[in-house]
Amino acid sequence: MKTVNVVAAIIKQGRTILGTQRGYGDFAGGWEFPGGKIEPGETPEEAVVREVHEELEVRIAVDSLVTVVDYDYEAFHLHMHCFLCHVVDGQLELHEHRAARWLDAGNVDSVDWLPADIEVIQAVKDQGILDS
Repeated sequence: MKTVNVVAAIIKQGRTILGTQRGYGDFAGGWEFPGGKIEPGETPEEAVVREVHEELEVRIAVDSLVTVVDYDYEAFHLHMHCFLCHVVDGQLELHEHRAARWLDAGNVDSVDWLPADIEVIQAVKDQGILDS
């Protein structure tokens, strides 16, 4: 099975995190954390900063690694580094997503997260990221 190495940004603002709804592909309509594939020669941290800028027109800073998720989809194996980040510059503009929402502890489960991202949500809850 092919392995796809990707990164995801858990962008935090106050007691909320940003969820984005996919606008294309096999998983269109599902909710995920913004991010994408790691390019050759890139570190995961460099990739997440680049991908978020391409997708959302904001510059982020990486705060810490939250979790690494390995998930088997039907057609590929996903290996995803998930970083806690914050916006340092810019206003959100959706280039690849249908929608975006700031989610807090009370509504983080109100969107239809993609399967691998459900594991990220569990790590966010376990680590109390929405509590502080």
